[in-house]
Amino acid sequence: MAKTHKLDKKDQAFLDHVRRNLLRRGSQGEMVSYLNQRLHTLGLVPQPGPLFDLATQRAVRTFQASQLDERGRPLTVDGLVGPLTAWRLVHIEDPVPETEPPTATTSKPTLPRGGSARGRLALQTALQERDAGARELGSNNSGDFVRKYLHPNGKPPLPWCAGFVSWCYSQHPQGCPYNYSLGARDILNQFTRRGWRIDPRKGQQPEPGDIVVWTRDVPGNPHAGHIGLVVELSEGGILYVIEGNKGPFPAPVKVFDYVYSRMNNLLGFGRVPD
Repeated sequence: MAKTHKLDKKDQAFLDHVRRNLLRRGSQGEMVSYLNQRLHTLGLVPQPGPLFDLATQRAVRTFQASQLDERGRPLTVDGLVGPLTAWRLVHIEDPVPETEPPTATTSKPTLPRGGSARGRLALQTALQERDAGARELGSNNSGDFVRKYLHPNGKPPLPWCAGFVSWCYSQHPQGCPYNYSLGARDILNQFTRRGWRIDPRKGQQPEPGDIVVWTRDVPGNPHAGHIGLVVELSEGGILYVIEGNKGPFPAPVKVFDYVYSRMNNLLGFGRVPD
């Protein structure tokens, strides 16, 4: 991501608020005043105020039509102020964002702050596997990397996203902190039984090394689970996740990005305590 200026308290309060509460027509209050002041400075509303009215909605749409999010992708023009639009408003004077995700380079990437020590070690291991070129080899769901991740619970060809996460956590000197599993939902259920779930509805946010589990559209199996390790939930509301077994053969271990507020198929997060 592009380097950005240091935020003041009002900037940060605005981003934190919008991460929890979408601003739309009819919204009002201090955060809307901040929004309108930003739009006024850009010459998009004639006078700032505490009401998100039709003029504000039109101004937001005009702003969105010409701006990029932190990944360098066009903002959705919908007149709603969510984390992506809010991020660009706060960082309007910063350079156009780069397209590389966090820890995209292979030269000893610096991990974002946060998370547990066990989770951060698992994440570091995952990034090392990516740098080693981990991917399917020979055929779908097969190869030496896949065999390593499935062991000791299975042999290729088998889906391996959960095996990859289990293997990364198992590289700690004390071994895997949960029962090594090849099931994404099973891992999440284990975290639930151990009291390791984190709940964004209570203000808890995913941090580096946490597991994230969601459903994915698999023909014939609409309830199939998928799992990865959180790299970072960015200031701009983008969730970066390192995953295995995503995409067509030869699926690599890779960092993917998602608009966090739009992950409607999200099942939950978990964090291994220190």
